[in-house]
Amino acid sequence: MNKVLVIDDDKELCALMKKCMEKENLTAVVAGGGLEGLRILEENKKDCSLIILDIMMPDLDGLQVLQQIRQTSNIPVLMLTAKSDEEDKVSGLRMGADDYLTKPFSINELMARINSLIRRYTLLNPVSSAETDSMTFQGMTIDSLNRLVFKGDEQIELTGKEFDLLSFLASNKGKVFTKKQIYTQVWEEEYAFDDSNIMSFISKLRKKIEPDPKHPFYILTVQGVGYRFNREA
Repeated sequence: MNKVLVIDDDKELCALMKKCMEKENLTAVVAGGGLEGLRILEENKKDCSLIILDIMMPDLDGLQVLQQIRQTSNIPVLMLTAKSDEEDKVSGLRMGADDYLTKPFSINELMARINSLIRRYTLLNPVSSAETDSMTFQGMTIDSLNRLVFKGDEQIELTGKEFDLLSFLASNKGKVFTKKQIYTQVWEEEYAFDDSNIMSFISKLRKKIEPDPKHPFYILTVQGVGYRFNREA
């Protein structure tokens, strides 16, 4: 049974979410604040399939918690906030959040997003028709089935979206994509943010996989167009 960690100080909302998840055979563990959430995550990291994380909390806010989570874990994170400010959404996505919901939201939409994230990251491990179970390049291997990346014998820790981005470009080796095309394919929703969001993800990914991030070998910039994965890799 998949376990979902809910980190939110709204007790009534947490009780409702827990009840709805249990109806769909999901185990929900609730933390009333950021510090408690980090402690519970440390105790349940191997069993946790998804984290639902509120932004507005009294001890550590959600973005601070997300930052700490991403230092050690790639568990998918669904952010919640009472704010409709696009800046919060962009900040969360840039820091490694996988999806976002603005309060108030419908339980049906919440459950649809929960099931989608769990299915995408832990149950089906989907790969596109262009991918095989493993893609090998010069100095790097992408295990699409298990969602792992290795440089030599060293495993590289990527967030869910970083892996999706790398896998998408690598499985279309040599093909040039605009930022809009990348966003539409990787985030699977209509392009709604400025180009700096994609650039931020590319920059973080390069720092993790490139031998020299200032002179990229794998992910190349096509000036005035977008990006492509090096066909010589």
